[in-house]
Order: sequence, then C-alpha cells, then structure tokens
Amino acid sequence: MLMKSKKAGTYALFILLSLAVGGGASLITKNGMPVYDQMAKPWFSPPDILFPIVWTLLYVLMGIGMARVWRTRVPARKGALVVFLLQLAANFLWTFWFFGLHRYLLAFLWLVGLVFLVAEMMKRFALVDKLAGRLQIPYLLWGLYATALNLAVWLLNR
Repeated sequence: MLMKSKKAGTYALFILLSLAVGGGASLITKNGMPVYDQMAKPWFSPPDILFPIVWTLLYVLMGIGMARVWRTRVPARKGALVVFLLQLAANFLWTFWFFGLHRYLLAFLWLVGLVFLVAEMMKRFALVDKLAGRLQIPYLLWGLYATALNLAVWLLNR
C-alpha cells in the first residue's frame, strides 16, 4: 500500500508542477487575449477554445513522462529532470514574451529554442523509459505547430 502511495505521489507531484506552470501561463495569456483577438491571424490558426484543452493535455503528459523517468531511480533521471525543468521555465517565459509583452519576434525565436529543449527532453526521457519519451511526441508536434503560428502572427502584424 505504501508503494502505491509513493507511486501516486510521484505522479501527482510532476503533473501538478506542470499544471501549475500552465496555470501561471494561462493568467498571462488571459490578460493578453484582448490584444491577440484584434490581430491578424493565419488561416491555420485554431479556435481559441482549443488552446487550453491542448495545453492541459500536454502538461499532464509532461508530468506523467517525468514521473515515469523519476521512478526508475537510474542516474540519468537527474539530467532528465534538469531538462524537464528548463523546458517548463522556457515554456512559461514564451507566454510572457508573446502574451505579456507582445514581443512576437522574440517569442518566435524563444519558441525555436523551446522546441529544441522539448526534443532534448524526449531524448533523455526515452533513454530511461521509452514510453515516457513517446508521451512527449504530441508536445513536440504542438511546439512545431505553435512555432509556425507564432511566426505567421509576427509576419502578419509587424
């Protein structure tokens, strides 16, 4: 019973940490939406309602992946944790650049870096737990999509 409790606690910790970062980012996003709503957007821009749904799922998958890696107790888990935390911080800061300060070119460049961090996180996760790495595929794909969307928004509104 104690083992199940520890396992659940590990999953809860990393999922809640990821969701907390997302929650903070959503506050910045909410404040920046009036400006974003007035901007020209590309034809491939999704409806606004899709963003919180997708991001919630992605944050949960990040947390599950990190929990799976952390529970392995192999030395490589510490490096994976560092990259996991770095990408969470970079993820949050992208929101600040894009929705908080409306610095769209900087946000685009930042997002390119974030995509590389996500790929590195996937690689480190997969070295420890293949499923943990695979769970990040939607995040990488969404990051690539978001990069194209961010670039298009900047180009259409400069």
